[in-house]
Amino acid sequence: MKTIAWFAFALAALSAAARVILTNPRHKATLECGVSSFTDILQWFHGEDLLHSVSGKSGIPRKGHFNVAGRSKVRSETTLEISDVKEEDAGKFVCNADGRREEHTLLVASVWASPSADLQLGSEATLHCKVSGLDRDSTVRWTSPAGSPHSGWLESVRRSDAGTWQCVFSQDGGVYSQNLAIEVQVPAPETTAPPSSPSPSTSCLDCVTRPPPSAAAPLLGLSWWVWLTAGGGCLAVVLLVVFVVVLCERIKRKRKHQVMKNGRQKPKSYCQCDCPAAAAKPQRGRRREKPSAPALQAAPLL
Repeated sequence: MKTIAWFAFALAALSAAARVILTNPRHKATLECGVSSFTDILQWFHGEDLLHSVSGKSGIPRKGHFNVAGRSKVRSETTLEISDVKEEDAGKFVCNADGRREEHTLLVASVWASPSADLQLGSEATLHCKVSGLDRDSTVRWTSPAGSPHSGWLESVRRSDAGTWQCVFSQDGGVYSQNLAIEVQVPAPETTAPPSSPSPSTSCLDCVTRPPPSAAAPLLGLSWWVWLTAGGGCLAVVLLVVFVVVLCERIKRKRKHQVMKNGRQKPKSYCQCDCPAAAAKPQRGRRREKPSAPALQAAPLL
């Protein structure tokens, strides 16, 4: 009976030690201590580095000075939550609650394809699977969409390579995987002009084939309508310049003629004189009247 109890305890310790948490970079990871409460002290370690320490009597938490400690916190009294997971966070985590030790292994996996997950038919590609935190004796392998093992190197991409690929790895007796979706793009067919059939009249080998007038090579790389448009524009500019010059000459001549016309007309001058008016001329046919004799003045009486 005692042997059975020791076997059960060892089995429980083994299952506790084999707890694995799998996550991806920049995601969140949650590690459960295995107990819901504690009385004396709770401690979380990353390897040998102390992350968090909480005293059940004083209730004062203490945090370590490591990078992962700044991105983690204790929730629900015993659960450790890590945000923005990085590859260097992978490894062993230990929870110590009142002397009870619980171990966890955090695995951080990344899968991708180069040059990209959208592959061209017939091209070359490589599938990458990087898992941080694995033991040295762990194995990593690829499985094709058909379920067969694969090295991850595609020498010539085929249509059957499209689908979900799995990166499979083992840790502490368990098997885990990460999926990678691959799409195969079929390039569009190249359209080529059909070869022109030779004319029945060109049967000699030394003949020089000349293109018809409509298919003549454009002058200086420009089509005929471009030259026609440019010529029409130049002609319009020349006509506009000639019109402006003629208009300016007419205006100039008109102004010159106006100035000459104004110079010939002299302004009229009017003068006023203070001389007495001339005596009126006697009219013909009338007799000149004699002046009347002066009136006799009366002599004064003595």
